[in-house]
Amino acid sequence: MADEETAAPASYRQAEWLEQELGPAEDPENRFSHRACMELDEREEFPAAPCARLEELGVHAYYVPAEHGGRLEDYGQLLQVMRTVARRDLTVAIGHGKTYLGGVCVWVAGDREQAGRLAGAVLSGLPVSLGLTERAHGSDLLAGEVRGDPDGDGGWLVSGEKWLINNATRGSLVSLLTRTDPAGGPRGFSILLVDKRELPDGSFRHLDKVHTHGIRGADISGIAFDRAPVPASAVVGSVGGGLETVLKALQLTRTMCAALSLGAADHALMLGLEYAGQRRLYGRTLVELPKARYELAESTVDVLTHEALALVASRAVHTAPQELSLSAAVTKYLVPTGTEAVIGQLTRLLGARAFLKGVHADGRFQKVDRDHRIVGLFDGNTLVNLSSLVGQFRSLARAHRRGGGQPAGAVAAFRLHEPLPPLAPERMSLVARHGSGVLASLPDSVAVLRAAAGDDPAHKPALAAAEALLAVVAEVHEEMERHQDAVAEVSPAAFETARRWSLCFAAASCLGVWAHNREAAERDGTGELWQGALWLRASLARLLVRLGHPGAADPEAYEGVLTAALNLHGGGRLVSLLPFRRAATSIRNHTEEAS
Repeated sequence: MADEETAAPASYRQAEWLEQELGPAEDPENRFSHRACMELDEREEFPAAPCARLEELGVHAYYVPAEHGGRLEDYGQLLQVMRTVARRDLTVAIGHGKTYLGGVCVWVAGDREQAGRLAGAVLSGLPVSLGLTERAHGSDLLAGEVRGDPDGDGGWLVSGEKWLINNATRGSLVSLLTRTDPAGGPRGFSILLVDKRELPDGSFRHLDKVHTHGIRGADISGIAFDRAPVPASAVVGSVGGGLETVLKALQLTRTMCAALSLGAADHALMLGLEYAGQRRLYGRTLVELPKARYELAESTVDVLTHEALALVASRAVHTAPQELSLSAAVTKYLVPTGTEAVIGQLTRLLGARAFLKGVHADGRFQKVDRDHRIVGLFDGNTLVNLSSLVGQFRSLARAHRRGGGQPAGAVAAFRLHEPLPPLAPERMSLVARHGSGVLASLPDSVAVLRAAAGDDPAHKPALAAAEALLAVVAEVHEEMERHQDAVAEVSPAAFETARRWSLCFAAASCLGVWAHNREAAERDGTGELWQGALWLRASLARLLVRLGHPGAADPEAYEGVLTAALNLHGGGRLVSLLPFRRAATSIRNHTEEAS
């Protein structure tokens, strides 16, 4: 077996360092322990102590691009760092990580001087927020009423209210989507970077904290302005370019939302594996009962599938920024909704203990469940993301029909050990004009699998699933042709086609990750999952089931994945495609008898 410290990509090694520095989550003396987070949640109190620990470890530096003095060079690394935090506690990850969301418009469109000032503020520990939504309009950004009236000197007098804003009260700065043209429209809004510390008394006030079902300790509140003076230098990018800047910024934040879901899924799956191994019914442990074992296996496969998709999407930020309108929408749709389904399946496994406090693992499962439900709504919900895909059906169908697409960026994203180029915001686009490189790479990935099956028959079941996928992909693109004119009125059938295309994208991502990493991965600490294309076979089966392909389920592959996962978990490793040591090896249950 190869040295696991060198087998995992750098993004995983840095996240593993953070995991070890945070210390055992089961230690009640740890400031960032599970118990401390549970107690904060009960009091609906902001997790100041855990966030302070993250500051001590320099996590906030990952919210600032390296060119401006921070540590953000690799969005795959940011994904794994935030996944590590979210695995401990989603409230902490959301409350602390919001600063990245607050600054991202400046990283996308701000000038160097503006970015330098913001970087200094973030690196000094100041929270930043993003003010988009309003009480009456929700995600309808073009209806926003917060306005900036010209002050006669090139600046703005800002009035109006933003609501349901994370860190609205705690944040010292806010990136504010503002109507700078009374007529509104796509060119009627600008982003203003508002420094609340510079505003005169009486020109703004904070709205009350909104009590929420999950992430109870987060600062979900709002802010109201009354002719607040903001200088001309606060405009991010160009006047009237705010909506385009926000939409491009959301491509990055939607991709990074996967970190929150992956962390929640890690936590929930660990709780499920531990419980299934401890709980005894009918003279056997739960994991030995066929139905329970099957559901646990399916959940495990889905978690690995989501991980593969998120790996590709986070690296594509660098390698294929012109296609982020696709990869971000797919990732933001599939990973949160898929994680909700995993948590739901594990809820059935845990039964009543999924809902009870102070019973199994101090009641942490019900908190993970509550906290994660909000992730699917962040930065655009399911319908928003599927609508984004529907709007690109014409270019996607045309590229597929012509055998087009630019797979080079996708291939670079698949190669997890290769260094990434710097992010080029100027290459980001609201529409992927040349189709999907991930789907264009699919035939080559299948060819690699076909060659492997020729050498080793163990790969043949995975190959059969991949060849079935090729046929489904062709069917889905034919469906897209029929719905390519859907714009204002999107039919349920068009949404269904977008859902199916997303699953094809995820499957192609899994094939790409396997094809370009298998030789090294088979020899490392997670090699059991990679040998014979085991995890790929299981992931393709699960995706084909969701695509409605008859007879696609593969219980044998699911069982193999679960066996490997139990071995990883029992050895103090994260259930992951790549090696990762957990800071603690088990979940101690002090409040429930093992019977």
